[in-house]
Amino acid sequence: MHPDFLRQASHWLSLIYHGAVSVFLLGIVLQTFANLRVFRAPRPRVFAPDADTPFVSVLVPARNEAHRIGPCVASLLAQDYPADRYELLVLDDHSQDGTAAVVQALGLTVTTDEINAATSPRRIVLSSASLPAGWTGKAWACHQLAQAARGDFFLFTDADTVHAPGTLGAAVGHALATDASLLSLWPRQQTETWSERLVIPLVYLLVLGLLPLALLDFFQRHPAVARRVPFGLRRALGAANGQFLLFRRKTYARIGGHAAVRAHLVEDVALGRLVSERTGGDFHGRLVNCDGSRLVACRMYRSFPELWEGFTKNLRAAFDHAHLAFWVSGVVQGTVLVLPFLFAGSPLLAGRWWPLALAQAACIYGLRALFAARFRTSWFGVLAHPFGQILALAIAFNSWRLSTRRGVSWKGRIYRLQPDV
Repeated sequence: MHPDFLRQASHWLSLIYHGAVSVFLLGIVLQTFANLRVFRAPRPRVFAPDADTPFVSVLVPARNEAHRIGPCVASLLAQDYPADRYELLVLDDHSQDGTAAVVQALGLTVTTDEINAATSPRRIVLSSASLPAGWTGKAWACHQLAQAARGDFFLFTDADTVHAPGTLGAAVGHALATDASLLSLWPRQQTETWSERLVIPLVYLLVLGLLPLALLDFFQRHPAVARRVPFGLRRALGAANGQFLLFRRKTYARIGGHAAVRAHLVEDVALGRLVSERTGGDFHGRLVNCDGSRLVACRMYRSFPELWEGFTKNLRAAFDHAHLAFWVSGVVQGTVLVLPFLFAGSPLLAGRWWPLALAQAACIYGLRALFAARFRTSWFGVLAHPFGQILALAIAFNSWRLSTRRGVSWKGRIYRLQPDV
């Protein structure tokens, strides 16, 4: 093949690549700032201890959480929300490490069957029934908690979270002010090991940089416009964080609750989609995602094996059965969020496009620095971004590999991708 042709082809391929990456990064930057305008932090609100204050059921599923559930429950007991206007129910999902004993030591009453006892406000530990076929453990635990709950609002929160005293009041107040059907707080992610610092802060980049929260907010404020939007797009805009899900009881029942996502390995995202897809529909579902970094803290995983297993469970399942979307997402992330660093570090490889590659890498670093400053995440993760992104892509590939074969494992159970979720 003629050398001039190869040079011309290389020139045009490089032009197309760097042009596409630059446009995509500009889109991420613009979307990030648009999303941050709607990703607000709830303001503190003090509720009076009277009948007009919404009654809230705080629901905590727990399986082998003895090493970390204590601070969670203690923080929920210390809420400045009127004590007789919220109940706290913890469900022990066949734990083998004394989880129920830890919670009981904090003053909760252990019960196996009298879940509708008349005592109020209730602070109790329930024992889970056997896991039925076709259910994930967390969905089944949350379903049982919802059946026992009495509140006007249901707050599902994880055992690895710790809540500031004003969290419940701020969240309920914001839900009322925004008419939220489902309000999800995104906690501050605490990271200590190298793998946590590399991977977990990427969540902010993916959610605020790649998911158009601002577009969903626009549709929710203009339901007549939303009704003209394809159902699939409204559904795709939905996302929520299972570490803090505050439902209106009526909304939870109307979408079918956790029973509607019983087989889904990422039930929080699935529940968010069930609400967002109804924007402008039979009932005006309003999904509100908020910055909860000053109200709730969470340490998701405590070691590399735990992080690897947890994200392996989640990453493939988050795409439901959209196999093509999963692979396109991976290719785009590798192309846009990793390759610019390869070219920026290799002037000979980048050639005349080296300054543009440097600008692209600087743009990514700028975004990561913005998220680290705003949400108080690891600066090590910012500096080592390419390695964190590559590790995340490796976990995603492992998630696909196991999901299509023997299934993924979590807390001693094996789950396979179901035909319908």
